[in-house]
Amino acid sequence: MSTAASTSSTVLESEEQQALRTAVAALGKRYGRDYMTSVVREGAHPSALWADAAKLGYLGVNLPEEYGGGGGGMAELSIVLEELGAAGSPLLMMVVSPAICGTVIARFGTAAQKRQWLPGLADGSLTMAFGITEPDAGSNSHRITTTARRDGEDWLLTGRKVFVSGVDIADATLIVGRTEDARTGTLKPCLFIVPREAPGFGRSPIDMELQAPEKQFELVLDDVRLPADALVGDEDAGLLQLFAGLNPERIMTAAFGIGMGRYALDRAVDYARTRQVWKQPIGSHQAIAHPLAQAHIELELARLMMQKAARLYDDGDDIGAGESANMAKYAAGEACVKAVDQAVHTLGGNGLTREYGLASLITAARVARIAPVSREMILNYVSHQSLGLPKSY
Repeated sequence: MSTAASTSSTVLESEEQQALRTAVAALGKRYGRDYMTSVVREGAHPSALWADAAKLGYLGVNLPEEYGGGGGGMAELSIVLEELGAAGSPLLMMVVSPAICGTVIARFGTAAQKRQWLPGLADGSLTMAFGITEPDAGSNSHRITTTARRDGEDWLLTGRKVFVSGVDIADATLIVGRTEDARTGTLKPCLFIVPREAPGFGRSPIDMELQAPEKQFELVLDDVRLPADALVGDEDAGLLQLFAGLNPERIMTAAFGIGMGRYALDRAVDYARTRQVWKQPIGSHQAIAHPLAQAHIELELARLMMQKAARLYDDGDDIGAGESANMAKYAAGEACVKAVDQAVHTLGGNGLTREYGLASLITAARVARIAPVSREMILNYVSHQSLGLPKSY
């Protein structure tokens, strides 16, 4: 039995979305957790799964049809990532390439940028990383020190970024920098497309305990010269363009966490149904059954908020989506960590073996709590944006 068959999905999703969920689940099962762990063990990338997902139209399901996408939105893309995760084979670069970068370019890119990037992002032949986090600023866009200054018709981009996923396989990185407002002299956020081989664009891997095919990098931008058309959209759009990418990032991180939690819960439920120590399977005991039931409830509740956030975003309500996307990311992160912890605990010593494939999720589950924004910063957001309480910082 799988937790994929949920009441919330059949009530809130269209027939097309339900069909997409079923089809992606089938693809995920063809690969599964063993495929992903073997990829990690070999130091490779899940290129076979990425290629199959692209061929079936899943990677670009949120991008405009005129550029080869599926014409859907975050509702559809989050279904794809959730179901791949529930099968044990999530594609983390989906959070970055089609969700953040593809969405920003589709909404704010120039006609030339759309023609250059969207078809490839949709069919998986191109990937793009996203660089916002800095060593001293985290994701605080007001403290970002990566700056771009004009040099004739070009831009010169200088700064550092950390915890940037997949730079080694990305054709370019969408970098969040700041430019000076000519009228006020203040710095405002802007986004630049930086090709992987641009002179002055250096990268070095970060040694992570986290076992994942997508590697993390620190970037150094040393007067990287970019043409004028590397700037995405309007130089004066500022935070509007930035949050057009951050809301999808939160929605997709929620999908990542929910999928992982479902995978762990399914393994635990199968084990509890068949593992027999005394006369009955251990799942008949409430001390085992009730925590698993609680984990299922919390995952379902997180999915409901994720679906709300995706609907609001796809309907163009950026402000409403901001609140819901943060709440969804928070709820999914908490539910994922609890589900993984309870799954490992249900299996006892077996939960720590490679055979059952749950132990590595203990570390991976923390990602949904920490990235792309910590749960504490989400609580800050909700306390002063939703509840109207004064800021503490």
